[in-house]
Amino acid sequence: MKRLQTLAAIALFSLLPVVGSAAEDPPELPLVAADVADLKQFLWTKRPIVVFADSAADPRFIEQMTFLEADAAALVARDVVVIADTDPAAKSGLRAELRPRGFGLVLIDKDGEVKLRKPAPWSVREITRSIDKWPTRQQEIRVELGKE
Repeated sequence: MKRLQTLAAIALFSLLPVVGSAAEDPPELPLVAADVADLKQFLWTKRPIVVFADSAADPRFIEQMTFLEADAAALVARDVVVIADTDPAAKSGLRAELRPRGFGLVLIDKDGEVKLRKPAPWSVREITRSIDKWPTRQQEIRVELGKE
């Protein structure tokens, strides 16, 4: 039942209306269900953001997912993938590995290292500022600017 709620929440947030030009649709936020996610599959390719909650109805979970959906382009530009886990009873591999308590936001770099844990929702601005300080992101920025 809780898996169904999680999938319903992910589907709901992916259907939120997006403000922008009809000619150029903003990118969609890559969402992955926790029961199919394995952090090893993202090693050196993506930066997972794992959002834990005890229920898809948790107001902090809803607020965090709203924040993430609001500026998906900034996250996609930083190779972010969002993993939502709202079913503690399922005892997913992510829960065993990251051991959250209630709501939790976990930022993981491309090297697989947990960079940040937060017990409250963070805006995309706060998340991207944190990501932009990481060494792997700094190297990507230098390559994009042609300095490396």
